[in-house]
Amino acid sequence: MTDSSDYTPPEIWQSPSDSGGTFASINRPTAGATHDKELPVGKHPLQLYSLATPNGVKVALMLEELLALGHSGAEYDAWLIRIGEGDQFSSGFVSANPNSKIPALVDHSGAKPQRVFESGAILMYLAEKFGEFLPTDPAERTACLSWLFWQMGSAPYLGGGFGHFYSYAPTKIEYCIDRFSMETKRQLDVLDQHLATNEWMSGGHYSIADIAIWPWYGGLCLDRLYPGSATFLQVADYTHVQRWAKAIDTRPAAVRGRMVNKTSGEPATQLHERHDASDFDTKTEDKRQAT
Repeated sequence: MTDSSDYTPPEIWQSPSDSGGTFASINRPTAGATHDKELPVGKHPLQLYSLATPNGVKVALMLEELLALGHSGAEYDAWLIRIGEGDQFSSGFVSANPNSKIPALVDHSGAKPQRVFESGAILMYLAEKFGEFLPTDPAERTACLSWLFWQMGSAPYLGGGFGHFYSYAPTKIEYCIDRFSMETKRQLDVLDQHLATNEWMSGGHYSIADIAIWPWYGGLCLDRLYPGSATFLQVADYTHVQRWAKAIDTRPAAVRGRMVNKTSGEPATQLHERHDASDFDTKTEDKRQAT
């Protein structure tokens, strides 16, 4: 790896033999499966294949919210995809998501299985399937979808930008950290100004916009994403985002959703796989360490 101050892009880019960084072993410039392995299928129509990253938490949180409202059809099996070990490049996972990113959902309730990939698309799919968390009023629906797509477009600057260079990159590059810190703070200010006059992202109702944004920006404000970043970015200054983040954090569905497919932190907060609501009440090591 060349020092950034000495690097001049070649005429034709070549994939480096060692790109460095936390995720170097799974980064590659090609798509498709690297090995044959079918995905497991449990007893429920909805099969979630995921990991408790912010994008993965979105879907588990949504399913838990639906179950909390009494939608028995939202019962689901959640299977752990260990991205550090390349599970997302199995033939089964690539069939569910050709982009090899978590989360992926397969709905077996119809005549043939329906795959859904990209977390925002999964939230919309579930909202429309169950008629929840997506306003029917045209103005509120438009606001909700605008904020949903804001999150999908903005979070890469937070995660792949700020988070990568602040926490994961093998070399701390001042320009990159400054560039993405500035953008992350701008995004937090966008949220803070909006939430100053709105209880929830789409106005007066909790929606998939909140569910999509919270694991990223709520996680940042609650100091869960990147160690040290809450102080570094002075997230306490965004008082309206803090109020909103804490309100969602106390929702029972959010507490459960954060546990699903979680493999780090205190063992009591981890539920590696989820196949029944009672799994949350079973805190044995065998249950948490299911594979």
